[in-house]
Amino acid sequence: MASNYSFDVVSDFDRQELVNTIDQTVREIGTRYDLKDTKTTVELGADSITINTDSDFTLDAVHTILQTKAAKRNLSLKIFDYGKVESASGNRVRQEIKLQKGISSEIAKQISKLIRDEFKKVQPSIQGDAVRVSAKDKDDLQTVIQRLKQEDYPVALQFTNYR
Repeated sequence: MASNYSFDVVSDFDRQELVNTIDQTVREIGTRYDLKDTKTTVELGADSITINTDSDFTLDAVHTILQTKAAKRNLSLKIFDYGKVESASGNRVRQEIKLQKGISSEIAKQISKLIRDEFKKVQPSIQGDAVRVSAKDKDDLQTVIQRLKQEDYPVALQFTNYR
């Protein structure tokens, strides 16, 4: 049997879980006593989240709520790329949080170099914003997955299309 097994290393998140996270965050902001009258808004765009609130203090509180809700829904906190805090009208502050999706070419090169250096029987190949890893033995692929989980990359990694 000379068939090849493979899987893809991707960086992605469940959009619906993110929608639910934002919804829960907005609900909690509405019920918390310290945030009730701040007129805080949390809006989910196509590839970013915009927070508009009273002060840096309430912005930190919103960050904490957002991160807690995301963690409970198994979303990696690495998908949030916090932009700089801007002043908005009426002594308010606004922050845009970019949502990271896909593996950049630099990180893809790091991943494939690590695999090539440590695993001789495994072939990585970069395909767009994913890295396909293939081998003749499923056990080799399992070892690669375990090794990649030990690394701390600036993006959240998932392993898909395992066949």
